[in-house]
Amino acid sequence: MASQELNQALWGAANVMRSTMSADEYKDYLLGLVFYKYLSDRQLYAVVDLLEDRKPESLDEAQQIYEEARNGGEWEDLAAELEESYGFAIKPEYTFTALYKAINDRTFTTDQLRQAMRDIEQGGQIVRGQKPYEDLFEEFEIDSKSLGTTPAKRNAMLSDVMKELAHIDFTQYGADALGDAYEYLIGQFAAGSGKKAGEFYTPQAVSELITRIVTMGKADKPGFSLYDPCMGSGSLLLQARNYISGDCRSSIQFFGQELSHTTYNLARMNMILHNVPFTHQHFRNGDSLGDDWPTEEPTNYDATVMNPPYSQHWSAAAGFLTDPRFQSYEKLAPKSKADFAFLLHGFYHLKNDGTMGIVLPHGVLFRGAGEGTIRKHLLENGSIYAVIGFPAGIFFNTGIPTCVIILKKDNKDRSVLFIDASKEFRKDKARNFMDQEHIDKIVEAYKNRQDIDKFAHLATFEEIKENDYNLNIPRYVDTSEPEPEIDLAAVTADMESIDADIKNTSSELLGMMKDLTFAAPEVGASMARLMKVLQEG
Repeated sequence: MASQELNQALWGAANVMRSTMSADEYKDYLLGLVFYKYLSDRQLYAVVDLLEDRKPESLDEAQQIYEEARNGGEWEDLAAELEESYGFAIKPEYTFTALYKAINDRTFTTDQLRQAMRDIEQGGQIVRGQKPYEDLFEEFEIDSKSLGTTPAKRNAMLSDVMKELAHIDFTQYGADALGDAYEYLIGQFAAGSGKKAGEFYTPQAVSELITRIVTMGKADKPGFSLYDPCMGSGSLLLQARNYISGDCRSSIQFFGQELSHTTYNLARMNMILHNVPFTHQHFRNGDSLGDDWPTEEPTNYDATVMNPPYSQHWSAAAGFLTDPRFQSYEKLAPKSKADFAFLLHGFYHLKNDGTMGIVLPHGVLFRGAGEGTIRKHLLENGSIYAVIGFPAGIFFNTGIPTCVIILKKDNKDRSVLFIDASKEFRKDKARNFMDQEHIDKIVEAYKNRQDIDKFAHLATFEEIKENDYNLNIPRYVDTSEPEPEIDLAAVTADMESIDADIKNTSSELLGMMKDLTFAAPEVGASMARLMKVLQEG
């Protein structure tokens, strides 16, 4: 099955639930079932490999061999090997293939699915204080009335979705293809989730642009480390695998924190489906601003990437002024706008030779008060390296234009590159999209770091200081078009021609009125007055 067909097959399963649930609800069920089937299919093939050192002809054959091993007394040894190699052992009666057979035999119960997911969650050795699959299906609420108002209706709904997935053998796809399909689903859910999409999804074009910039010059670095304090579904982190090359790609260390437990689990599933080893996943469910993390080595990273919630409220308690993340900047971000708090948190965790990219609303470029003070310190320290203005309407959760701020700790000349990419988009219905040509143009301008008429300007620190540390892009990149020159002689000639036309038309009208006056004497007086007005005009 080609990638496009895989995407369509997965989306077909979503269609079963779309008529009764919102995208924000059914995404958790479908993604949970896709993940469960992926683990189940992989384990069935592993069973045949362990028992017979070969690849099975089909999932049905693998299921039969697995059931025979269970009945033949080989279960305990086989389960121990599966636990050691894969971190879990789904019992033969709880594999996806077994449950699909039960659906067709009309013996399926939702308790069977519940037990299958519980077995996965409880498997595996503890890594950094947590089992690899612990609580991964916590948001999969089998008894939720969203699935149906009665147990029978919930059973029918889940059965219908599982039927749609049953013909897909996930072992036939590499990690990239399956991971891309999972990303496709997440993107589709984001399109239907409105404002909630911002909690878990960054559009792929934005992710690509930021990642290409922060990994520039680091493609061959072993153990490249990447941190996202607002990681959502992990899409922004995973982009790094496309720009770190060779053996270094498999050694990337991913660090991330996420406030929403549902989204945190989504990111964990996404990493597993992309075949990222558990030892390379360093994630935490928590509040990045309220509770700094990580605090144990390593705490600084080769790159920081962020798409935080815009203008979020936070405590801005006075105690944060002694927090090492914020204490050097004199002021705190205001309570009603945590944008700079997120920026400073990410920047604090950046290595001295690292690069950071963060998506924020344009207000951070010019707002005053505490934000102005923080911005001034960042500019005086040479921390802001580039500002890229995005088109409006490229995010699912907001129609406002946004920008990406690129930060470094080694920008000694303190210059700032401004790029106005507000016109770099393709319009499609209600949304705007950045295509590959738009991304390439921005990246090339960033690399060259030179002036480009109506697109880019490299501003010196003195120039920025003269603008009172205001970074509003139109102050530095003039995209206005000159007014066309007016040919006064031509305009005069046109006016004279129009005057002549008016006189001719008036003469014709006067003649017609005279004729009418003679034809109808009773209206003669009124016509005479009108003719007098026309002659005087």
